[in-house]
Formats: sequence, C-alpha cells, structure tokens
Amino acid sequence: MVLKKGKTMKRSRSEVARRPARYLRLAATLGAISIAVPAIAQTAQKQAAPAFKSTQADREDVSITVYNQNFGLVREVRNITVGQGRSELEFRDVAEQIQPATVNIKSLSNPNALRVLEQNYRYDLLSPQKLLEKYVGKRIKVYRYNEKTGKDEAYDADVLSVSNGTVLKINGEITYDFPGRFAFPEVPQNLIAKPTLVWMLDATSPKQKVEVTYLTQNLNWSADYVFVLNDADTLGDLTGWVTLNNQTGTSYENAKLKLVAGDVQRLQPAQDYSYAQKSAYAPPAASAAPQFKEEGFFEYHLYTLDRPTTLLQNEQKQVVLLDAHGIGVNKKLMFYGQPYWYRGSYGQVMSNQKVGVYLDIENKEANHLGMPLPKGTVRVYKADKSGSKQFIGEDAIDHTPRDEKLRIKMGEAFDVVGDRKEMEWKTLGSCASESAWEITLKNHKDTGTEVEDIEPVGGDWEIVNSSAPAVKQDAHTFTFTVKIPSRKEVKITYRVRIHWC
Repeated sequence: MVLKKGKTMKRSRSEVARRPARYLRLAATLGAISIAVPAIAQTAQKQAAPAFKSTQADREDVSITVYNQNFGLVREVRNITVGQGRSELEFRDVAEQIQPATVNIKSLSNPNALRVLEQNYRYDLLSPQKLLEKYVGKRIKVYRYNEKTGKDEAYDADVLSVSNGTVLKINGEITYDFPGRFAFPEVPQNLIAKPTLVWMLDATSPKQKVEVTYLTQNLNWSADYVFVLNDADTLGDLTGWVTLNNQTGTSYENAKLKLVAGDVQRLQPAQDYSYAQKSAYAPPAASAAPQFKEEGFFEYHLYTLDRPTTLLQNEQKQVVLLDAHGIGVNKKLMFYGQPYWYRGSYGQVMSNQKVGVYLDIENKEANHLGMPLPKGTVRVYKADKSGSKQFIGEDAIDHTPRDEKLRIKMGEAFDVVGDRKEMEWKTLGSCASESAWEITLKNHKDTGTEVEDIEPVGGDWEIVNSSAPAVKQDAHTFTFTVKIPSRKEVKITYRVRIHWC
C-alpha cells in the first residue's frame, strides 16, 4: 500500500477480488507446515535407534593373555541381542582400565551381518560428588536429624555450587556445608555405575554371537622362584610360581589364561611394576605339579594354563610354573676392586672389605633345568641343624633362555674379609702409571674356602709381575683365584702398568 498526500490510493476491483484467494493459499500452506512438523517429529521419534544392553551374564567364553609389563589382552565371546538395522548396544562389565582405541568387535555368527558405526566409552562414574555436580542449578532434598523429635526433617534445597564445598539455597537463605543427608530424585542419564562401551550398530540379524577383544592396563604377572639349598651348598630344588595381580576394575570367571614372557615394545612411558614382586617372605610350601605348557611365540615365550581359572578384581593369585630337583650349584666368594684406584696414590684403600657370596646355576637339561625362565625374584632357603628352613637371600633375575647361566647374589660373607693396599705408585709420562698392590684375604671360618679376586682396570694394561697367576677375563678385567685354609690369610701381590691415552 502506497501513501500519497495523506490519502490511500484506490485498489482495482480485480486486486480486491484476488485477496481472499491469496490468503486462503497462505493459510493452507501454513496449515500444511503445522501438520507436517509434528508428523516429522513423530517419524524421527519412530526412527530413534533402540537401545540394548549386554553384561557378563551373556559371556559364553573369556580368555585373558597377561604380559609381565602390567597390561593384558582380554577376549570375550558373548551372545547379544540387537535391533535389526541400526541400534545402540551398551557393552557392560569391561575393565575400568580398558584402552578404548584397542577395542575390536566382530560377529562370529556372520561377519557380514554386523557393522560398527560409532563407539563411545562412558566412564563418568556414579559417585556422591558426581551426583552433586550434575544437580548444580537443580533442587534436591536434604534430611537433617532433629534430636528433639527423633526424626529426620526434610528441606528443599537448590544446589548453587559444589566447588570447594557445597553451597545450597534453603528457605531463601544461602548456606554451605549444611549438615544432613542429601537425596536426589533420580540418577542422571549420563552417569553410570561402571565403565561401559556403547556402540551404534547396523545389524541384519537381531541375534549375534560376537567376539570382543581389547587391551587393559593393571593386569600383571611376575615369576617368583623358591630355591632350597642342600647342606653342602652343592645342590638345590627350584619351584617357580606365577603371581597374578588383577586391578583392572572387573573380574574374569572361568577364564582361559595365557602368559607372555618377554620385553614387548609399547609406546608409553616406562612404569614401575615391581609391586607385584614385593610379597612377604614365607618358607616354601609343598608345591603341586606344574600346570603351564610352554611354547615359543614370535620372539617371546607363551605359557598356557591347562585349565580355566577365576581371577577376581583386586586379587593376587599364585600358580605353580615349574618344579625341578637336584640342580647343581656352584657357590662363589668374590672380592671386587675398582678401576679408579689405579689412577692415583691411595695407600690403604680398604680394610675389612666385604666379600660377596653368589650362586651360579647352569640352566641346562644336564643340570635338570634347561627351560626358559621368565624374569622374577629368586628367594633362597636352607635348612638349619634342627631341620627348619631359613631364608638366606634373594636376587632378581632377567629373562633367561635355556643353556644360559644364572648368577644369584646372596649377600656378603660374614667370616671372609679382605684388605687392600697400594704399596707404590709412579707416573710414566702424562697418561701412564705403574702401581704395586697387596691384597690380604682372611678366612675366619673353621673350614677352608676359595675366593676369586676381580680387578677391573681401564685403558691399555699389563701385569708386570704377580705372586699368583693372573687370568685375563676381558679387555678391562683380570682375576686371581686363591684357596684360603681355615682361620688363615693369604696375600696377593702384583704390579700393573696402565696407559690410558
């Protein structure tokens, strides 16, 4: 409509006649839109993906492979029910320490009958603090005990904040740290009791048998060995135990168990998993027959338990790994020097220096062993004169293949000590020297013994002279081996020339 000089221009009769038809068409269009909107909403509501749940009750089979680096591989077979077409599945009772990026699901019924469109890992766990956080800005009930009436009094409270304390609005007043019991009308949908995998699936069949695998942290095993030495310190019996620790946040009942021994490459920061080996000392108990079958696996070793077992959350379990008897042992007393002693004049270097005690064991079939030994802790016992077994030392061993040698340090000898003196030292130019030494090894026991003196040196060296035969072990080490009668001492003298540049 156009205004001109305060008057309204006259419309043509045809335009006036056309107006009702235009309005009728507009009204019809708006009506169609108003009808279509709820229809679309109803269609979208009908097309919302149905939700299904699966728990450990649906498990048909479970197996776990535990690595001695504090992680494990979990494989589950479950019979699940899903919608035909697109549906949502909550896969519950997975490990709390699961690594979601490692999850793999496939249908065993028909690999082409199931597709995963999306995966979500929900770990916002239900707790009192989380409940309060979800109810910020909402109303809850607070119950406070009234000593006079002997009953709980209910208050309506608006949750204003839960940061650094709970701030509430009750009866128009703002208060904090209100003493009472909080009550919530319901659990928010985005809070769950346990970590859960949620998949958006596309399935052609509502009934599926699926296999799900994933890696999880805090599933660990270690080897613990008990070695019982005979009276003469020449033979011993070895029992190996597998110590399993489950701190994944879930339990595995009647699981097939496999262990991997080896140093598997993983892209994560190094961690200390030694807690599994810090169990209390206990005399060795009678052991059952070994229950693990060992096999080579890639460049590692795989141990399979011959029966299903249950590994509960926060449980430590021990199973016999091996049992060997009549193993030959070579006990050695070793007296060590230091390379820096040869670079200067010291005089009396050490008095009453400790002598280390070691057990050498050949891991060979001829020595009643000859099997791959996973790394772990060896604890050694020996019976006293009354027949009671006493703990006499322990040491850690690394992964040891068959036909290799084990050396276990027991401690320091009490009755065998040594003195070390530098009798003479002189320079031979800017980077050479010559020194004379005297080592006194003293045996205070009632029986004779043998001590190996180990001298690490650096640079280019040569023995000028010595009172006992010197044996070159490598480019940086020579040794003397001497027998010492009971309650006697033996002196070793030698002169060594060193060039270090």
